[in-house]
Amino acid sequence: MSTTTTSDDEETAPTTVPGGDPADAGIRKPRYKRRKVAIFFAYCGVGYQGMQKNPGAKTIEGDLEEALFRAGAVPEQDRGCPKRYDWARSARTDKGVSAVGQVISGRFYIDPPGLVERLNSELPSQFRIFGHKRVTASFNAKKFCDRRRYVYLIPVFALDESSHRDRESVMASLGSGSELVKCLGCSERGRKVIGAVGNKRDLLLKEGNRPELPAEDVLLKGGNTDIESEMKEETVCLDDGDAVASQSDILLDGRGETSEKDTEVPVQDVMLTGGNAKMESEIIEKASVCVDNGNSGYDNVSSEVVEKEADAIAVIDVDETVANANEFCYGEEERERFNRILGYYVGSHNFHNFTTRITADDPSARRYIVSFTANTVVTVDGMDFVKCEVVGQSFMLHQIRKMMGLAVAIMRNAAPESLIKTALQKMVRLTVPTAPEVGLYLDECFFTSYNQKWKDTHEEVSMKEYEEEAEDFKMKHIYPHIASMEHKEGVVGLWLHSLNHRNYPDLCYSEKGDAKEGAAEVKNGDPTEVAKEERATDVKNADTTEVSKEEGTADVSKAK
Repeated sequence: MSTTTTSDDEETAPTTVPGGDPADAGIRKPRYKRRKVAIFFAYCGVGYQGMQKNPGAKTIEGDLEEALFRAGAVPEQDRGCPKRYDWARSARTDKGVSAVGQVISGRFYIDPPGLVERLNSELPSQFRIFGHKRVTASFNAKKFCDRRRYVYLIPVFALDESSHRDRESVMASLGSGSELVKCLGCSERGRKVIGAVGNKRDLLLKEGNRPELPAEDVLLKGGNTDIESEMKEETVCLDDGDAVASQSDILLDGRGETSEKDTEVPVQDVMLTGGNAKMESEIIEKASVCVDNGNSGYDNVSSEVVEKEADAIAVIDVDETVANANEFCYGEEERERFNRILGYYVGSHNFHNFTTRITADDPSARRYIVSFTANTVVTVDGMDFVKCEVVGQSFMLHQIRKMMGLAVAIMRNAAPESLIKTALQKMVRLTVPTAPEVGLYLDECFFTSYNQKWKDTHEEVSMKEYEEEAEDFKMKHIYPHIASMEHKEGVVGLWLHSLNHRNYPDLCYSEKGDAKEGAAEVKNGDPTEVAKEERATDVKNADTTEVSKEEGTADVSKAK
């Protein structure tokens, strides 16, 4: 009588050793059973199109499934068919998002010992398998996960409203008496300017910081066309009196490069960054230089011009000291305000405005946020980041990034705080900013209810045993990647330039119309202003009623 075996019991059938003695026909290979386990691992999301497997795209699940097959955890007949071994993930991360405490579950062959080492050898260095734990046969990493904790690292400068201002705000401030300074770190079209990083006030570059450019090269970074036109009208007088070269022969472009025409006419090396237009014009007016024919080096500059430049640099040095003293920092006041803003998300709300392709009537739009705090500042590669931790039951596509985008816009005073309450209303449809994905990572998944129920018979499903390994992976792969992306490409800096009312008109949504229109459209979207308006109307109506009653009484008495 033949017996049948299930996939839980069978891995290899009895086989004869090829070319061996028939007497050895009874020798069997080791028989292993599939076990239901939860696998803990981490990864850096750079270069991947998200966690979920997607045909034709490079995904985390795609590489992990292939590694499980090559490591012997999945048999040949189940290769590429995760449903056959009860595959489940605890969280689904977006494109470019990393994870430190990701968990998957399934029925795998965990014998012979050494599955973790075999998996790590099959995966790239940006993956790290921490270990696995036996779970119940009904365990599902998605359904049994009570909460997820995500962390978003936002640079401290992103919370400063004077940092990386958009072009419209800079242009609008001209002539107002409190002009904003154009950002040197990013160009107007969103391309990173190599060698220029930061948002401080434009300063004269000192001698040690000058790039190796021709002495006659004049670098204008402030985008001040008036100064450029004045420079073009200046003339350079030659000592022999035989020729007069127009300053327009020195062609300037936006990157400070000169054309071939300027190689024959050396001019003093003046590097201006457009921070102080008045000071620049004074220096330019003194820029006429007499050149000696026998002089092949730098031009002889008059003592008056030298003194002017020295005074200008001294003034800028003082301004730089003041700017450093007033540099934005994430202090107690900023921490309290940012936590208050993030606190509006806590609780059960309709987050249809914080995702895509989900309507307000969809039950899945309602999510519960346990906590959202930003109390810690971490320094990575010389850059300070605010560590924002959000804990929730589950999250939708782009939800955390949009929550962070609106919170940063409010911190930069690009939108009122009441806009969060308005965006959480079911009857309002808004478009909110989406923060870059590079600063977001999945920190940990929690299985509190499962652990409480099965604590006497099964291992605890948590990251406690792997905390040191997870912290090491975080510091070696995830944090450096976030900092390098900001240093090299200025991802957050470029995104900050888009936080304006032209790109996101809904940032000033609560300011549109009067309170009555807002009440009718929002339905208690801004309860404070609407209540004030309604109370004023009620009082006015009440006064009118009393006056009418008095007038009616007087008319009746007259008639009598």
